[in-house]
Amino acid sequence: MSRADALPIAPVAEDDTRTAIGCFLLSILLFAGMDTLIKHLSVDFPVAQLMFVRSAVALALVGGVSVARNGWGSLRTRRPLAHVGRSFAGLLSMGCFFFAFKHLPLAEVYVLSFAGPLFITALSMPLLGEPVGWRRWAAVLVGFGGVVVMARPEADAPMLPILVGVAAAFFYALAMIAVRGLSRTETNTAIVVYLLLTTTAVSGIAAVPVWVAPDWDHVGLMLLVGVLGGVAQVLITQAFRLGRAAVVAPFEYTGMIWATLFGFLVFGDLPTPAVLAGAGIIIASGLYILHRETMRRGG
Repeated sequence: MSRADALPIAPVAEDDTRTAIGCFLLSILLFAGMDTLIKHLSVDFPVAQLMFVRSAVALALVGGVSVARNGWGSLRTRRPLAHVGRSFAGLLSMGCFFFAFKHLPLAEVYVLSFAGPLFITALSMPLLGEPVGWRRWAAVLVGFGGVVVMARPEADAPMLPILVGVAAAFFYALAMIAVRGLSRTETNTAIVVYLLLTTTAVSGIAAVPVWVAPDWDHVGLMLLVGVLGGVAQVLITQAFRLGRAAVVAPFEYTGMIWATLFGFLVFGDLPTPAVLAGAGIIIASGLYILHRETMRRGG
């Protein structure tokens, strides 16, 4: 779920719901595979190094394709400081997610990531001036109650990774809200490329003092992380080009299935009852918020 660098959602060009859902489901599977590799590699390699490889490969693939398709002129910007703010929110989100993957089971991190839409709803009024009715506020509060249930504060487990996972969802929400603002004047190419340039440069600098030389097997896995993330981003964009967000977005929760499956097969982890209960509450809240948003927009 570490995809704060996901491509901005494009308007629907032509309605092809089946293809849209298929692209979205495949992208969620690829992201789950990428996150599994990140967790596996984080045992031997520092977070900054993994972030650098992830960002550099995505910059070469997604950024390169975007510039080749739309031209260098698409990188012109009227709001460089807004790009900086959005990029650092995305960078912090990615770093927090990678840290959480290192210390928590995959399924737990996915549950925490589902708090992202709740933060977006809560922040959309103060940051964007968008109205949020009492029903959606109630859903946000219930959803955060699900986070508390999952975090089980009475347990002896260390809370730092859980708090970092919540922070990842918060910074993801800030990044997505920034995208809403930037998309009014900036091209998708500019939004994506400037983010990837920032995350590559900053994580590269941070990785230098802690760099661990990988063998060829690890090099292949690191490159695969970037490839999976890049292809998944393209598929998400295609999904929202071909289908309405209200139809496609709920399928994001299938990521919980893959996280549970991969977590068990690769790491022997199974979600606890508290995690499953929290996931159910957060998912229900997120779906209700999506339903109210769809009604508000008349979709």
